[in-house]
Amino acid sequence: MSDAGIPMIEVRNLTKSFGAKYALRGVDLRVMPGESLVLFGPNGAGKTTLVRILSSLSRPSGGSVRIGGLDLAKHADGIRRYLGVVSHAPLLYDSLTAEENLRFFAELYGMKQPDARIAAMLERVGLTARRGDLVRTFSRGMVQRLAIARALLHDPEVLLLDEPDTGLDPQAAEMLHGLLSELSGRAATVHPGSPAGAAIERPRTIVTVTHSIERGLAIADRIAILVNGRVAHDAPVGGMTAAEFRPLYDECCARPRGGGGR
Repeated sequence: MSDAGIPMIEVRNLTKSFGAKYALRGVDLRVMPGESLVLFGPNGAGKTTLVRILSSLSRPSGGSVRIGGLDLAKHADGIRRYLGVVSHAPLLYDSLTAEENLRFFAELYGMKQPDARIAAMLERVGLTARRGDLVRTFSRGMVQRLAIARALLHDPEVLLLDEPDTGLDPQAAEMLHGLLSELSGRAATVHPGSPAGAAIERPRTIVTVTHSIERGLAIADRIAILVNGRVAHDAPVGGMTAAEFRPLYDECCARPRGGGGR
């Protein structure tokens, strides 16, 4: 979708207001193909708003977003097929089974003969035994597992993840961390039947919002700290530890600012 010299995601002077309140205030970000960017920030910093705009679920008030060299405002329909999104809303249908949900999205993305892929994804997120059960009977953690399977089903080039471990038990959270390690090209081996496929040869471009410093640093090439709708820090990880990150984070959050985000 994008060659190595062009940013996979390019955000320029992005703003988003809700009435008189600004959630984003001139955000600039560049994410190169195969790069993993982790977004940190306090509650109300604008992280979720940014991910919603990148995933075309919300329109900005100003500025521009390009994904794969294409203007999101003009080519949203074409870009969506390259995106995998895990957000606070699972984007699933309660009245369908787990398998029926994945089959619906496979058809939506024009996947041919998706049976093997659906089976592999259900196995990878630990839902094979519940494939025929209605989603409305699932726990919050199981719904999130299925949402992860849905996001990865069509093997997207770009992953946009907003607190993807929400509702997951420790075992499921570890499964997700393993998946992201594979997809970012960090895993030494690929899990049998993994949706990552040739992940090491073709790392995906990943933007992750998380409050977990340790897990975030483990999958990040770069980190950005959003505070009050602005980028307060954006730099390569460079081997930074959690102990080194915390004072940087505290310093960014303590800088004078006005207003608020979401």
